Amino acid sequence: MKENQENISLAIATVVLGTVVGFSSLILSAILDITEHYFLNFNETNRVPVNINIFPTHRFISVFIGGIIAAIVWYLLQRHYRPVSIKGALNGKKMPLSKTLIHVITQIFFVGTGNSIGRELAPREAGAAIAQKWERTFDRYRWLHLNAEDKRLLIAAAAGAGFAGVYIAPITGTVFCLEILYRRINARSVSVSLIMSVIATMIGSILKGFDPYYIVGTRNFSLLTVPFALVLGLILGVVGTWFKRGVKLASNKRVTNKNLLWELPLLSLSAGAVAAFYPQIMGNGRGLAQLAMNTTVINKQVIAALLFGLFAKVIITLFTIKCGGYGGTLTPSIAAGAVIGVFLGIPYIQLFPFVTFAQCAVIGASLFLAASQQAPLMALFMLFEVCHLNFTAFLPLGIGVAISIGISKWMQVKTA
Repeated sequence: MKENQENISLAIATVVLGTVVGFSSLILSAILDITEHYFLNFNETNRVPVNINIFPTHRFISVFIGGIIAAIVWYLLQRHYRPVSIKGALNGKKMPLSKTLIHVITQIFFVGTGNSIGRELAPREAGAAIAQKWERTFDRYRWLHLNAEDKRLLIAAAAGAGFAGVYIAPITGTVFCLEILYRRINARSVSVSLIMSVIATMIGSILKGFDPYYIVGTRNFSLLTVPFALVLGLILGVVGTWFKRGVKLASNKRVTNKNLLWELPLLSLSAGAVAAFYPQIMGNGRGLAQLAMNTTVINKQVIAALLFGLFAKVIITLFTIKCGGYGGTLTPSIAAGAVIGVFLGIPYIQLFPFVTFAQCAVIGASLFLAASQQAPLMALFMLFEVCHLNFTAFLPLGIGVAISIGISKWMQVKTA
């Protein structure tokens, strides 16, 4: 009887939260679209990920003003409160819903004005906070009461569903829950996380549709991409781990006191100056990643543009975190990995012209993401879903991701 009651409680919570979190992701996507429309005068699509047509001063002002406003909001919010992470919520810390939503909306606004950080953390935190609020509100009711383990599962699944609802990636949302947050794989956890992510994806698609997030051209990966993935896995396992360490160091030194009021605007001033003449640096990295995937010919100008974008994106993103900004690092990792994949693909394509630069970029993005996030399955499935790849990509991406995460784990053991 008790087991049936727990199953019913969990089933109700799964469906309800999947729906609520799906709408929260849809709303956050709408807020991003509105911010981009009013600050940057464009509607973001996979073909137009950044607005390259407005005046450079327009981009500069948008990024700078966005940084000032976000700095004020985050400073006032953190005077008596520190944002609770999803992992903190899984360990029992309370995520105050109203303050978390202010924090989440500020992240979306910050990215929407063109500042350099990922947008994917916001919907995950919103999902986790909504799930925790459900648990605390309805715990007193017998048919809605959940045991401690199911509460942890719901928070993790809701966080994954938040991601799925924004990026229209249900498998990635499920794997994110299981591989990074909950870290237990059984029939119960898979069912809950998958159902919730699918529901959130269906609702999020009302606004976003089912178009690929990145355009990669041909989706047929030949066997010639396998040797490239082998070599790239060795390199990006190292580079992705370095980036992960950089993110951790920046997070540990993040400013939360009054210095936030000048450090973050100063960082946005610098980012705006770069964005004025290099718009692909803006936002979550979609523009830079798509620039790499669009590469068809190589010359000095293309190499210089990609090389500058790589270093600028990584440096500005890390300093955004250090100077008090909040946001994700998944999509910036994809951008960095895509550019490195193109660079390392230049000599390879000279030998094997049937391999495309877009494929090199996709492989690089997945391998860098695996090491930087310590999540090989999530990295693998995320690129499949956001690029709409077919089964031919499984072999090169699977082998490359395995090598990348293996090198990354080895590096961490050596330095432990």
